[in-house]
Amino acid sequence: MKVADLLKNKENLIFTITSDTNLFEAMTKLLEQKIGALIVVDSKNKLIGIISERDLMRGIYQDYDGFKTKKVASLMSSNPLVAILDDEIDYIMKIMTKNQIRHMPVLDKEKIVGMISIRDVIKYQLQETEVKNRYLEEYLFNQ
Repeated sequence: MKVADLLKNKENLIFTITSDTNLFEAMTKLLEQKIGALIVVDSKNKLIGIISERDLMRGIYQDYDGFKTKKVASLMSSNPLVAILDDEIDYIMKIMTKNQIRHMPVLDKEKIVGMISIRDVIKYQLQETEVKNRYLEEYLFNQ
């Protein structure tokens, strides 16, 4: 299965934020939308980074008093790893695991077309395993 297929099978809302937004507003957006990461974009809606709930927790821990006044640019990961529509899900799983990341923006050329999470990838793998198990059971019981 490819990333494009995965995006077709999920609600694909894209939540973005700019690097000059304050961290408290970013945290509020994450909590309100019940998501784990925001794609950081420039004024032309081009990907420039990603900020996750983990980044925000680290920011609160490092500077509790100044957290509300700092900007997303101070904590975001610049030049994040990205997926493209033609990537295989197994490849994405390896990249996410190797780099210990839980979210990847998906690009079609330079346009942001989605975000996939480790949860999406695991859900896909569980479905694939269930299908394989069903075929194996049918094969064994029809012998």
